Amino acid sequence: MMKRYHPILVVIHWVMLVLIVMAWTSGQFVLEHTPNSDPGKIDALRMHMTVGLIAGALLILRLVTKLRSEQPPHAKTGSALLDKAGVWAHWAFYVVILLIVASGMGTAAFTGLIEIVFQGSGAPLPENFDDVPPLGAHEFGAAILFLLVIGHVVAALYHQYWLKDGLFSRMWFGKRS
Repeated sequence: MMKRYHPILVVIHWVMLVLIVMAWTSGQFVLEHTPNSDPGKIDALRMHMTVGLIAGALLILRLVTKLRSEQPPHAKTGSALLDKAGVWAHWAFYVVILLIVASGMGTAAFTGLIEIVFQGSGAPLPENFDDVPPLGAHEFGAAILFLLVIGHVVAALYHQYWLKDGLFSRMWFGKRS
């Protein structure tokens, strides 16, 4: 029986944590508060968009690896409802992150950000992004992702310190069986 996830999944899990924190904090604390007229916003957008695209690519690699590799059994809590919620929450991560990446790409396409940020077109940023339809989905997805991450951390701590089932070891390196 498998006790740990595939090493590629372990690496992607922890790299995605860093990328998600970077993208979320840059969106919430930098992009949200930097006027579009500030020339530095283009650099912030470049970082945010690059991190988002890398996270999207890693998510696809993670999904392919997950579907092609043997997995440990789903974690058990002693509650059928919590066990099922854990499975659904993990799939929700995939859906929400894909929504965020797709809506970010839609926002970029809708506003010409690709040309401005990556191709140096010299065009100014839009005066604001208020009327950009995909941005609403992007921000909603980011809020849902934040809640999923909080729930994920709480659940992992519950397993590790309340149930004492050694759950953390499943998402770390070592002998898989």
